[in-house]
Amino acid sequence: MSQCLQTIQDYGLRALGIGERLLPRSEFTLCEQVTLIGSGLLWNVYFAALAVFLGFFLANLLAVAKASGNRWARKPAEWFIFLFRGSPLFIQFFLAYELLVQLPRAGIDILGITVQTSWMTRAWAGALLVLVLNTAAYSAEIFYGALRNLPKGELEAADAYGMAGWTRYRRVVWPTAMRLAWPAYTNEAIFLFHATTLVFFSGFPAYQQRGDALYYANYFADKTFNPFIAYPIVAGYFVLLTICLIALFGMVNRRLNRHLPGAAKKIRYRPNLIR
Repeated sequence: MSQCLQTIQDYGLRALGIGERLLPRSEFTLCEQVTLIGSGLLWNVYFAALAVFLGFFLANLLAVAKASGNRWARKPAEWFIFLFRGSPLFIQFFLAYELLVQLPRAGIDILGITVQTSWMTRAWAGALLVLVLNTAAYSAEIFYGALRNLPKGELEAADAYGMAGWTRYRRVVWPTAMRLAWPAYTNEAIFLFHATTLVFFSGFPAYQQRGDALYYANYFADKTFNPFIAYPIVAGYFVLLTICLIALFGMVNRRLNRHLPGAAKKIRYRPNLIR
């Protein structure tokens, strides 16, 4: 037990650059594998949390633009959504990294001020940008579908109360659209969390072997020639965090539907087998 506690102290935050710098080389223990894979999971949580948060706001803007009658707002939104939904996420990572690498190493001069660009090739920034744009495209299509299927009775009631413009959207359109879209959006958030495992297997390198959960699992599987320990540990971590994610989004769903009789039904996870 004391040896395992020492392992947790040495490697618990290694993925963040805290603790032992060198990875174990031989005689891998179960505690080392669980600890290091759990350490790498911090990156998966980082990517998923920020991508969902930032992508949510961008997705709402895209959905409103796509539903707009203004061609100059609608067409760019449609092409953006089509582009990111129509191409594989792994390819998006690869192309984004190649494009970001082409930026001048010394930075870009804007009005006499040099703006540094080297940080954009790091996974914490470049990969996060790709995830934000990708989930925004998928979420925007979900929100757009909800906007197109708003109950006419609620819209007519808003018109009868004299609501228009921003007031109508804020008090009737947006809350109703969120209630309709939230179960599907929950599945999108879960899929995005799982998709974070692609980050360090794409073009973005892991600095000083500070990768995510799957990165460390792959390291142990290669060293031990036994994938039936490390990969199930990754799966177990993801199952536990998926349950937490479902519970969190379920709380939001109940909040959105708190005014309905009988309260809101529990959200059930229905994975997208084909995307």
